[in-house]
Amino acid sequence: MNDEHHYMIHLQWTGNQGSGTSGYRTYSRDHVITGVGKPPLLGSSDPVFRGDAARYNPEELLVASLAACHMLWMLHLCADAAIVVIEYTDSAGGVMEVNPDGSGQFTSVVLRPRVMITDSSRMDEVRALHQKAHGLCFIARSVNFPVRHEPETISPPPSRP
Repeated sequence: MNDEHHYMIHLQWTGNQGSGTSGYRTYSRDHVITGVGKPPLLGSSDPVFRGDAARYNPEELLVASLAACHMLWMLHLCADAAIVVIEYTDSAGGVMEVNPDGSGQFTSVVLRPRVMITDSSRMDEVRALHQKAHGLCFIARSVNFPVRHEPETISPPPSRP
């Protein structure tokens, strides 16, 4: 039996500048994403598509979802393996191609997780866990483009006496 989970958000367009969508250049792409009990997330479209660069766009949120899902699985797998992670960052990036008709699709995402662990003798294990995390990540399993990993595992510098 499959365990089913449901996710709900509320999206509100806030870009009506007085004349709605009466023309392509007459409205803002701004919107607000909310979830029950969560702070609002300010969104827009990519500036290339007349959006606000100070707000998150859907493409960034897709890349962020992939990075966050991978991180959460990595932390879980490391905890299960008794590998102590003390720092985790990721500088992920995605490539989207736009077709002549205006449609588009992502063609790839590269995750660049940098994981700091306390025991440097376990770095090879951490590298192997990245592949396992990728196979378990709900978001990566749901997209139709490759999600690659360029992980780096480090240990903290030796403490000074």
